[in-house]
Amino acid sequence: MAAPGPGEYFSVGSHVSCLTCLGQRLQGEVVAFDYQSKMLTLKCASSSGKPNLNDVILINLAYVSDVDIINDRTETPPPLASLNVSKLANRARTEKEDKLSQAYAISAGVSVEGQQLFQTIHKTIKDCKWQEKNIIVMDDVVISPPYQVENCKGKEGSALSHVRKIVSMLSIPALHVLLELLIVLFMD
Repeated sequence: MAAPGPGEYFSVGSHVSCLTCLGQRLQGEVVAFDYQSKMLTLKCASSSGKPNLNDVILINLAYVSDVDIINDRTETPPPLASLNVSKLANRARTEKEDKLSQAYAISAGVSVEGQQLFQTIHKTIKDCKWQEKNIIVMDDVVISPPYQVENCKGKEGSALSHVRKIVSMLSIPALHVLLELLIVLFMD
Protein backbone atom coordinates (compact mmCIF):
# COMPACT_ATOMS: atom_id res chain seq x y z
CA MET A 1 0.00 0.00 0.00
CA ALA A 2 1.25 3.48 -0.78
CA ALA A 3 0.97 6.42 1.60
CA PRO A 4 -2.66 7.27 2.40
CA GLY A 5 -4.60 9.47 0.05
CA PRO A 6 -7.25 12.10 0.88
CA GLY A 7 -9.61 10.88 3.58
CA GLU A 8 -7.41 7.89 4.43
CA TYR A 9 -5.63 7.52 7.73
CA PHE A 10 -3.85 5.12 10.03
CA SER A 11 -5.74 4.06 13.15
CA VAL A 12 -3.94 4.48 16.45
CA GLY A 13 -3.02 1.03 17.70
CA SER A 14 -2.73 -0.52 14.23
CA HIS A 15 0.48 -2.35 13.36
CA VAL A 16 2.17 -1.26 10.13
CA SER A 17 5.34 -1.95 8.21
CA CYS A 18 7.06 0.73 6.09
CA LEU A 19 9.85 0.53 3.53
CA THR A 20 11.87 3.75 3.49
CA CYS A 21 13.58 5.22 0.45
CA LEU A 22 16.85 3.95 1.96
CA GLY A 23 15.55 0.37 1.87
CA GLN A 24 15.07 0.15 5.64
CA ARG A 25 12.03 -1.81 6.85
CA LEU A 26 10.38 -0.20 9.90
CA GLN A 27 7.60 -1.96 11.74
CA GLY A 28 5.58 -0.95 14.78
CA GLU A 29 2.37 0.21 16.39
CA VAL A 30 0.83 3.48 15.21
CA VAL A 31 0.96 6.04 18.00
CA ALA A 32 -0.05 9.07 15.93
CA PHE A 33 -0.64 10.11 12.34
CA ASP A 34 -0.94 13.62 10.87
CA TYR A 35 -2.41 13.68 7.40
CA GLN A 36 -1.42 17.31 6.66
CA SER A 37 2.29 16.76 7.24
CA LYS A 38 2.23 13.05 6.25
CA MET A 39 4.00 12.20 9.51
CA LEU A 40 3.52 8.78 11.06
CA THR A 41 4.69 7.98 14.60
CA LEU A 42 5.45 4.34 15.38
CA LYS A 43 6.24 2.62 18.66
CA CYS A 44 8.76 -0.13 17.94
CA ALA A 45 10.69 -2.70 19.93
CA SER A 46 13.63 -1.15 21.74
CA SER A 47 16.89 -1.05 19.80
CA SER A 48 18.65 -1.62 23.14
CA GLY A 49 16.92 -5.00 23.45
CA LYS A 50 15.41 -4.14 26.83
CA PRO A 51 11.87 -5.54 26.96
CA ASN A 52 10.46 -2.75 29.15
CA LEU A 53 11.52 0.02 26.73
CA ASN A 54 10.35 1.09 23.27
CA ASP A 55 11.72 3.24 20.47
CA VAL A 56 9.46 5.94 19.05
CA ILE A 57 10.12 6.71 15.40
CA LEU A 58 8.78 9.64 13.37
CA ILE A 59 8.41 8.74 9.71
CA ASN A 60 7.89 11.23 6.91
CA LEU A 61 5.70 9.28 4.49
CA ALA A 62 7.03 11.36 1.60
CA TYR A 63 10.18 9.22 1.93
CA VAL A 64 8.42 5.86 2.17
CA SER A 65 7.97 3.66 -0.88
CA ASP A 66 5.65 1.06 0.65
CA VAL A 67 3.33 0.83 3.66
CA ASP A 68 1.64 -2.42 4.69
CA ILE A 69 -1.01 -2.62 7.37
CA ILE A 70 -0.24 -5.77 9.33
CA ASN A 71 -3.08 -5.48 11.82
CA ASP A 72 -5.72 -2.74 11.54
CA ARG A 73 -7.21 -1.62 14.85
CA THR A 74 -10.92 -0.95 14.50
CA GLU A 75 -11.93 -0.40 18.13
CA THR A 76 -11.41 2.90 19.92
CA PRO A 77 -7.90 3.20 21.36
CA PRO A 78 -7.51 3.49 25.13
CA PRO A 79 -7.46 7.04 26.54
CA LEU A 80 -4.11 8.77 26.73
CA ALA A 81 -2.35 8.79 30.07
CA SER A 82 -2.61 12.09 31.90
CA LEU A 83 0.48 14.23 32.15
CA ASN A 84 1.89 15.47 35.44
CA VAL A 85 2.22 19.11 34.34
CA SER A 86 3.84 20.30 37.58
CA LYS A 87 6.50 17.57 37.34
CA LEU A 88 7.19 18.55 33.71
CA ALA A 89 7.40 22.24 34.68
CA ASN A 90 9.86 21.43 37.48
CA ARG A 91 11.95 19.34 35.11
CA ALA A 92 12.00 22.16 32.52
CA ARG A 93 12.99 24.69 35.22
CA THR A 94 15.80 22.42 36.48
CA GLU A 95 17.12 21.84 32.94
CA LYS A 96 17.04 25.59 32.27
CA GLU A 97 18.99 26.29 35.48
CA ASP A 98 21.56 23.64 34.54
CA LYS A 99 22.04 25.12 31.06
CA LEU A 100 22.36 28.66 32.47
CA SER A 101 24.98 27.37 34.91
CA GLN A 102 26.93 25.80 32.05
CA ALA A 103 26.67 29.01 30.03
CA TYR A 104 27.92 31.02 33.01
CA ALA A 105 30.95 28.75 33.43
CA ILE A 106 31.87 29.08 29.78
CA SER A 107 31.45 32.87 29.77
CA ALA A 108 33.50 33.18 33.00
CA GLY A 109 36.40 31.37 31.33
CA VAL A 110 36.27 28.27 33.53
CA SER A 111 38.52 25.48 32.25
CA VAL A 112 37.06 22.34 30.71
CA GLU A 113 38.29 20.39 33.74
CA GLY A 114 36.40 22.74 36.05
CA GLN A 115 33.23 22.41 34.00
CA GLN A 116 33.52 18.61 34.02
CA LEU A 117 34.10 18.58 37.78
CA PHE A 118 31.06 20.80 38.34
CA GLN A 119 28.87 18.48 36.23
CA THR A 120 30.18 15.40 38.04
CA ILE A 121 29.51 16.87 41.48
CA HIS A 122 26.13 18.27 40.42
CA LYS A 123 24.94 14.78 39.41
CA THR A 124 25.01 13.65 43.05
CA ILE A 125 24.86 16.95 44.96
CA LYS A 126 22.29 19.36 43.53
CA ASP A 127 23.31 22.15 45.91
CA CYS A 128 26.26 23.13 43.73
CA LYS A 129 26.85 26.58 42.17
CA TRP A 130 29.46 28.84 40.64
CA GLN A 131 30.99 31.84 42.39
CA GLU A 132 33.16 33.40 39.73
CA LYS A 133 35.55 30.52 38.87
CA ASN A 134 35.06 28.73 42.21
CA ILE A 135 32.67 25.82 42.70
CA ILE A 136 30.59 26.13 45.89
CA VAL A 137 29.15 22.86 47.21
CA MET A 138 26.38 22.98 49.86
CA ASP A 139 27.71 26.41 50.95
CA ASP A 140 30.35 24.43 52.91
CA VAL A 141 33.05 23.52 50.39
CA VAL A 142 34.87 25.80 47.95
CA ILE A 143 36.86 24.32 45.07
CA SER A 144 39.12 26.80 43.34
CA PRO A 145 41.11 26.42 40.11
CA PRO A 146 42.92 24.21 39.09
CA TYR A 147 40.22 22.03 40.74
CA GLN A 148 42.44 19.44 42.42
CA VAL A 149 42.02 17.79 45.85
CA GLU A 150 44.33 20.34 47.47
CA ASN A 151 42.06 23.14 46.14
CA CYS A 152 39.07 21.87 48.17
CA LYS A 153 38.61 24.12 51.21
CA GLY A 154 35.98 24.08 53.91
CA LYS A 155 35.12 22.98 57.42
CA GLU A 156 36.48 19.49 58.08
CA GLY A 157 33.70 16.97 57.97
CA SER A 158 31.74 14.58 55.80
CA ALA A 159 30.90 17.19 53.12
CA LEU A 160 34.53 18.13 52.58
CA SER A 161 35.74 14.52 52.56
CA HIS A 162 32.98 13.50 50.13
CA VAL A 163 33.82 16.35 47.73
CA ARG A 164 37.53 15.53 47.96
CA LYS A 165 36.75 11.91 47.09
CA ILE A 166 34.80 13.03 43.99
CA VAL A 167 37.63 15.35 42.93
CA SER A 168 40.24 12.62 43.41
CA MET A 169 38.19 10.12 41.40
CA LEU A 170 37.88 12.61 38.55
CA SER A 171 41.64 13.22 38.62
CA ILE A 172 42.50 9.52 38.25
CA PRO A 173 41.59 9.21 34.52
CA ALA A 174 43.86 12.15 33.75
CA LEU A 175 46.70 10.37 35.52
CA HIS A 176 46.05 7.20 33.53
CA VAL A 177 46.19 9.15 30.26
CA LEU A 178 49.46 10.76 31.36
CA LEU A 179 50.95 7.39 32.33
CA GLU A 180 49.90 5.85 29.01
CA LEU A 181 51.46 8.76 27.16
CA LEU A 182 54.72 8.32 29.08
CA ILE A 183 54.74 4.59 28.37
CA VAL A 184 54.26 5.22 24.65
CA LEU A 185 57.05 7.83 24.63
CA PHE A 186 59.51 5.51 26.38
CA MET A 187 58.57 2.52 24.18
CA ASP A 188 59.59 4.37 21.00
